[in-house]
Amino acid sequence: MIILGVALLSGSLLIGTWIGTLLGDLLGVEANVGGVGIAMLLLILCTNFLARRGRLKPETSAGISFWSGMYIPIVVAMAATQNVVGAVTAGPVALVAGAVAVIASFALVPVLSRIKTPGIDEPVAELSEVN
Repeated sequence: MIILGVALLSGSLLIGTWIGTLLGDLLGVEANVGGVGIAMLLLILCTNFLARRGRLKPETSAGISFWSGMYIPIVVAMAATQNVVGAVTAGPVALVAGAVAVIASFALVPVLSRIKTPGIDEPVAELSEVN
């Protein structure tokens, strides 16, 4: 079942990359515009959908959690390969895309915070530091 978590993650990444490439083509940029972010949103939506239906098994969740730990280093490596100066000097598309992404993220915080998993009434308790 861990493979199912990895399959869900890779499926989300493929769809997100495809949508990001389409957005890049629509905006006239020869790049993937927000594909990884779209993939992560798809992964969140899929896992919430499966959890609400009671179909997200712990093994599947473990596969997703494993690769989620790898996510930040991968995104940092991907960002390091981008030509930010070239994108900004080519026109305002990069700045507009960044501003839209930030505004959309802020707008989605209240929406996502209202989503509850069935059977869990309380928010997750914060971990206290062990001295």
